[in-house]
Amino acid sequence: MISNIDLTIRLVLSMILGGLIGYERELTNRPAGLRTHILVTVGSCLVMILSIYGFTGLGPNGGNGEPARLAAQVVSGIGFLGAGTIMREGSTVSGLTTAASIWICGGIGLAIGAGFYFAALITTLIALFSLVGIRLIERKNTRFGKYSKVKIIGVEGSGFIVDIGSLFEKFNISIRNIQIRNYIIDENDNKDMEINFLIRLPLKYNKLKIYEEINKIHGVHQVIWDGTEIIKKYNNDRK
Repeated sequence: MISNIDLTIRLVLSMILGGLIGYERELTNRPAGLRTHILVTVGSCLVMILSIYGFTGLGPNGGNGEPARLAAQVVSGIGFLGAGTIMREGSTVSGLTTAASIWICGGIGLAIGAGFYFAALITTLIALFSLVGIRLIERKNTRFGKYSKVKIIGVEGSGFIVDIGSLFEKFNISIRNIQIRNYIIDENDNKDMEINFLIRLPLKYNKLKIYEEINKIHGVHQVIWDGTEIIKKYNNDRK
């Protein structure tokens, strides 16, 4: 039987390791953040502890139960939870990384519950490197034209964000990250919408053609591409 001290250590360790991954997701404004990852990791740990120690002597002929059964249900159940974080807009799919981080937190919780502390720690470090380290490497690639940062400002409610998404899809441009904010610009409570994109460009593309197409979109009145203002026009799209 597991002692109360060992039980506490496993649950607290699962909270810490799951919290590290969840905190990174929280900082990047992902749909599942700190609390979700902690709950998944701790819950998985508890289920594994229960499956190993909770049915001692209850199996056939006084033996132990089968611990893998509950663990298998955790893996499949977390799959459904992760599916709720995945969204698709045209050819762009977002939330896959968050879904994977939830799934790996379930695995970390199961490992801790089974007493494999070192494996859980190494897995957490690998996950953090995948989430943080690789993202930093990708951002450095912006200098080489593989990735670009685009800021687009336009009239809120004009629907230009949908047109921008369709335009990027047309030119095979992948949206890797998007941040949106609204702000009031005058005494009539008119609002502008600022959208910051991190996009991945195809190997071959016509930047001038992309500029021309963006300039035609109703509601857009300012575009800044990799720090350079390429479009600025007076806003005549308000009703």
